[in-house]
Amino acid sequence: MSKLIDTALETATQTKAIAFGNDVNKKTGELFAQNFPGKKVFVVADQNTFGACGKQVVDSLREAHVEFAAEPYIFPGKPTLYAGYENVEKLREVIRPLGDETVVCSIASGTLNDLAKLASGELGRKYMNVCTAPSVDGYAAFGASIAKDGFKSTHSCPAPAALVADLQTMAGAPARLISTGYGDLIEKIPAGADWILADALGIEPIDEYVWSLAQSTLRDALADPAAVANGQVDAVAKLAEANIISGLAMQAAQSSRPASGAGHQFSHVWEMEGHGTDWDPPLSHGMKVGIGTVASCAIWQELLNLDIDSIDIDQVVAQAPTKEQVEAKVRSMHTDRIVEDAVKHTLNKHLEGEALRNRLEKIKQVWPQVCAKAKEQLYAPQKVWDMLKEAGAPYHPEMIGIDWERFRQTHYKAQNIRPRYTVLDVVADLGKTDEIVEKLFSADGFWGQHRHPQA
Repeated sequence: MSKLIDTALETATQTKAIAFGNDVNKKTGELFAQNFPGKKVFVVADQNTFGACGKQVVDSLREAHVEFAAEPYIFPGKPTLYAGYENVEKLREVIRPLGDETVVCSIASGTLNDLAKLASGELGRKYMNVCTAPSVDGYAAFGASIAKDGFKSTHSCPAPAALVADLQTMAGAPARLISTGYGDLIEKIPAGADWILADALGIEPIDEYVWSLAQSTLRDALADPAAVANGQVDAVAKLAEANIISGLAMQAAQSSRPASGAGHQFSHVWEMEGHGTDWDPPLSHGMKVGIGTVASCAIWQELLNLDIDSIDIDQVVAQAPTKEQVEAKVRSMHTDRIVEDAVKHTLNKHLEGEALRNRLEKIKQVWPQVCAKAKEQLYAPQKVWDMLKEAGAPYHPEMIGIDWERFRQTHYKAQNIRPRYTVLDVVADLGKTDEIVEKLFSADGFWGQHRHPQA
């Protein structure tokens, strides 16, 4: 067991036990018996995940004398299982008649883990998961990312009560599932800078303990992307540990703030628009998040190049859009199924008059410390690009089917779809969104110089 995971479990509100390390699939039965005494087990997998370690898991449960409520339920391996609500409903109705004395043990990467998590949550039952890839930080997090009618959003449900994370199993996962975990993890870099900003402005204080959990192993886990791409066990172990700890940090904080910033909001826009849901395999969360991380770091780079002291507060306040103008713009950008939430979140963050003046004065006051801390926290966008590329993860929007104009528009849309204060919001408060986007997409800007992946 990782010492840091052990420490993080002490403050996790829902996950109470994790077996992490070499050859720990054989501890599944022991972990189940300890955490769900007297309960029956119902194993859920797909053909791919069951092939990875299903026999080990079933044998371990039988050796621990855990009673099986039914034979394992195995989804087909092809086409790739999709995190659609119809699959939640299907699984939920298979689980329901087994009764409250049955606990699901899923053998899963991110998708099936979320399906089992939400199906169990809707029935008010606990569950556990045996991880088969280091593909997400959601293993140890509450909530499940599920698409309904092609619209992907986070549904509320508890985190797993227990996890098994075998390093050899995860290192043997398909390369795309390892690289997507890398893409999800790297966004914690600019997400940290976003939290530094929100803390300095008095919007969302940093919890030092939670910060230490989320950030402590992060850079080491990201340090050798080539080893991650090659599936080297030590590198995958660091990636898996950091992602699990990220989920536990979210439990401690009762918020996704420690793990999610503006880079995630790029991904959320595309997910909420249904992008990539009809691909096989479906376009993964971490692949979108990785590209959002490059974009977030590029915005931060331009922001840190601004002379904040020279900004004329009176002029910014006088030129600030009205509430009505902001609402009209948001409604013009988003599809019907997104627009009401986008309007709500954007207007809740929108400031005018004296409220905006006070915010701008505060920004000027704290900017030297924000600038110093953010520069220490952040990676340059080119470094993120290079790291993702070396890890075998997408690093340019074209690689996930996002064209130039849509990507440009996402720089505006991303600020609208979450209440969280990030670099996107300080840029909006300063009245600099258009200027920064124009700079980024100009011939000498970051994206202007990287119009295509090979640039």
